[in-house]
Amino acid sequence: MPELPLPAHFDPGRVGEIWRVPYEQRAGEAPAWAAMHGLRPTAEDAFRLCLLAVDVQNTFCIPGFELFVAGRTGSAAVDDNRRLCEFIYRNLGVITQILPSLDTHHAMQVFHAIWIVDEHGNHPAPYTLVSADDVATGRWRMNPAVAHALGIDIDYAERHLAYYTRRLAEGGKYDLTIWPYHAMLGGIGHALVPAVEEAVFFHGIARYSSPGFQVKGENPLTEHYSMLGPEVTEGPDGDRLGETNTALIAKLLTFDAVVVAGEAKSHCLAWTIDDLLEHDAVREKLAERTYLLEDCTSPVVVPGIVDYTDEADAAFERYRAAGLHVVRSTDPIERWPGLAPSMV
Repeated sequence: MPELPLPAHFDPGRVGEIWRVPYEQRAGEAPAWAAMHGLRPTAEDAFRLCLLAVDVQNTFCIPGFELFVAGRTGSAAVDDNRRLCEFIYRNLGVITQILPSLDTHHAMQVFHAIWIVDEHGNHPAPYTLVSADDVATGRWRMNPAVAHALGIDIDYAERHLAYYTRRLAEGGKYDLTIWPYHAMLGGIGHALVPAVEEAVFFHGIARYSSPGFQVKGENPLTEHYSMLGPEVTEGPDGDRLGETNTALIAKLLTFDAVVVAGEAKSHCLAWTIDDLLEHDAVREKLAERTYLLEDCTSPVVVPGIVDYTDEADAAFERYRAAGLHVVRSTDPIERWPGLAPSMV
């Protein structure tokens, strides 16, 4: 199917703003748009393509919000989402389903400052890295008031923090990062970026496709960057903290192509891809049908504090070497490697 024009309602200048999506108006326009361009319900798709939209939420994508992914340009997430919206609209007739993830948090979680104190009761500043050595030496310790508030045994909570930071180190990932409070359930930062939400809604009405939202990150005892599972899946006593999202993996295997975009290139998107590649059977089945939109994702950069650009770029090179396809949102889908024009 040829690429479609952008609908008149899409305003690229508003992608970085907060506004209310006019659902009723878009719901009235979408069927007419589908009829005009010969779009059929997704149940009739012979070629099935899904879009994983990783954490395209206000908290990461709107300037001034808690963890805005500015990249090195200062406007990265806004530019990424403008291109992502355009990709969705231009390929409305090819995208079978959109699967947006929603990073979902509460104040009292292991990666928020309230969880940890020093010997004087002070909390770490945002972006502090808490290592296993920091916990072992008593530099940082579990906040007993949080353990009490959540009904967690303080002895267990202390052992958990030591165990958890060791597991992160053993896994070769970043040390425990103290993030600013973000993606708070019930808050405006938790919602999808309005421009992306509007595109997802318009697609759903035009193509009779229900978006498959993936909620992640509510367990207070572990981080959950990836759409496919938490960073640490068990506690110090062998207790389960979470599982691999096998239902999502099974769903992805029903598609002919899996397209991945969203934030951040250095964290939640990268961890999702790492998890896809972790198991040989999954890698063999999904790698050749997975496409990364390199111009719709950016790394975490906080000037003077952290810059994960090099790590993110290195990760994408690993993904390319593992057989995944790195493409741009403006490349016609029928020209993507591994896809014949007759398939799309």
